[in-house]
Amino acid sequence: MPNTLLHVTMLSLLLVRAPAFAQDYYALDAQSPIAPGSSLWTEELTWIEVRDAIAAGNTRIIVATGGIEQNGPFTVTGKHNYLLRTVLPYVAEEIGDALIAPIVKFVPEGDIDDRSGHMAFPGTVSLEPETFEALLRDICLSFAAHGFNDIILLGDSGGNQRGMAKVAEALNAQWADAEVRVHFLPEFYREDQWSYEFLKREGIVQLDHTPPSGEPADRPTATRNQMHDDIYYEAQVAVQDPALIRAEQRQTKGLFSLHGVDLQSVEFLQDLGHRLARYRAEITARAFEESLQRLRPE
Repeated sequence: MPNTLLHVTMLSLLLVRAPAFAQDYYALDAQSPIAPGSSLWTEELTWIEVRDAIAAGNTRIIVATGGIEQNGPFTVTGKHNYLLRTVLPYVAEEIGDALIAPIVKFVPEGDIDDRSGHMAFPGTVSLEPETFEALLRDICLSFAAHGFNDIILLGDSGGNQRGMAKVAEALNAQWADAEVRVHFLPEFYREDQWSYEFLKREGIVQLDHTPPSGEPADRPTATRNQMHDDIYYEAQVAVQDPALIRAEQRQTKGLFSLHGVDLQSVEFLQDLGHRLARYRAEITARAFEESLQRLRPE
């Protein structure tokens, strides 16, 4: 009799717990047995959380392209991707009703066989333009299939811009009679490029001591002093981890400066990185509103 009672008790406990485990989690209407996580990044959400976010009105998805390339002696090859990790949450919040796709880390960086452009330097990864465009297209198709209606393309490198523009144009033509629109926003990269004017207003003027003939030492440029790196990038990358700009090693060697500007401290640089990210987000949100008016006229 005691054994029978024990079996009944165990069966009762199993039945009480059964609803949490009996559900088919391959069913598209499955419900999560736990409280949802919180993130703007789709890769940090479960599929159920993404589905529920779309149903709640988060039908905008940001697809950003970065790159893996040489960035001088201090900043790691993933510079563009780490900057995007800093700025994209600000962009998503400024735009509203948006989630963020996994960053597209591989982009055109030069000819692979000839080792042109950044491909001359070890660690760089390059894609053929056709590969890049096919990748972007499939990413956009995937998000559209699951209910995202506004797909926002941003690129943090000059070589990414043409491919994104082509993909957006082709998909918008394909979806002319559909609800989905693709918004390529070149302003994210090109408006006040490298936040040159913003930094000047902050009292930060970077100089090139060996400028090309006829060019001023103080100018917006991707390369200063034979270095593909600047404070705009270092500040936003440092938000993710100061080790990514080798802050400690540079401080030890007395090299915590760049293009004639004393970087002062990690805390100063990270604070600047946050302010730069907010500034880029404001630019991008305005560009998105203009794109909405073009692609979704009343």
